Amino acid sequence: MLGLRERGHRAVLVAHPEGELYKRASEGPDLVALAPMTEIDLAAAWRLSRVVRQFRPAIVHAHDPHAVSMAATALSFGAVSPSPPLVASRRVDFHLSGNSLSRWKYRQVTRFIAASSAIRNVLVDDGIPADVVTVVHDGIDVARVQRWPATDIHATFWLPHGVPVVVNVGALVGHKGQKHLLEAWPLVMRTVPDAHLVILGEGDLRAPLEKQVKELHLERAVRLPGFRDDVISLMKSADLFVMSSVTEGLGSTVLDAMALGLAVVGTRAGGIPEAVVHGETGLLVPPAEPKPLAAAIVRLLKDPLLRAQYGHAGRTRVEQNFGVDKLIEGTLAVYRELVGSRESGAGSRE
Repeated sequence: MLGLRERGHRAVLVAHPEGELYKRASEGPDLVALAPMTEIDLAAAWRLSRVVRQFRPAIVHAHDPHAVSMAATALSFGAVSPSPPLVASRRVDFHLSGNSLSRWKYRQVTRFIAASSAIRNVLVDDGIPADVVTVVHDGIDVARVQRWPATDIHATFWLPHGVPVVVNVGALVGHKGQKHLLEAWPLVMRTVPDAHLVILGEGDLRAPLEKQVKELHLERAVRLPGFRDDVISLMKSADLFVMSSVTEGLGSTVLDAMALGLAVVGTRAGGIPEAVVHGETGLLVPPAEPKPLAAAIVRLLKDPLLRAQYGHAGRTRVEQNFGVDKLIEGTLAVYRELVGSRESGAGSRE
């Protein structure tokens, strides 16, 4: 949103008033609160159609499946004619639902923006025409990430001074694969007995993962501190980043880790291999297989020079390929294609 505005485009944000996005957005006439009660909330969709009539946007861009439902329903009310193109972002590599609502709403989408080629392939497999899907890799504000102040992860979680610390960041849900990471940890400790693991995130699997930690007698070596708003700061003092996902659209936390100069051990799930280059910025292993995961972690923990080499290469790769400017320009290219080749002077509405 900020990038669009910096380039002279008016960008109106519609967001749930209780959501984190709304809280972080600046106030003003271009911030609209909308709180649908269900995926198909006709009253909320009607209010959204009034917003479309008020602002008459050139593009309506929905950023998650519920937003697609709301936008498709609102546009079906015919608030403006002709109806603006509907763009849908897709950042997960899950297959589309096959129910009638899903089929209907995705037929209303003019163009999908997939965060990785892996996601594009899933959409095409699900029947979306290939020429309706454009890949625009997710990007991060590299300079902002690198400016973030560092926090001593050892002191924060009462870890022994100087022990190697591996970090995993993600919701505690099945597809993030923390179960397999915990299964790998006793194997890691056979070779690196003082290695510690910090899993940052919250989710439905907290209780099962805590139980698994106890069953594997890993209480001293593993921390599950929950959701933290200082993740970047903590990552800065870690030794290695691990992405254990079974499925993954791309993995923005992988990009954060690479921007911080951390070597990455990741799985070959979804779009992760599009970010992490095996043998160049980190090591890739098959998903859901603890033994190769443990072996890759051990290899990098025992070779600080290789970790540093991968970390430096990863930082360079993110700066060159996954910066936020590339995300903005790639998105704008889709917009311009859909609305025509008109010049995007100041004041044009996207």
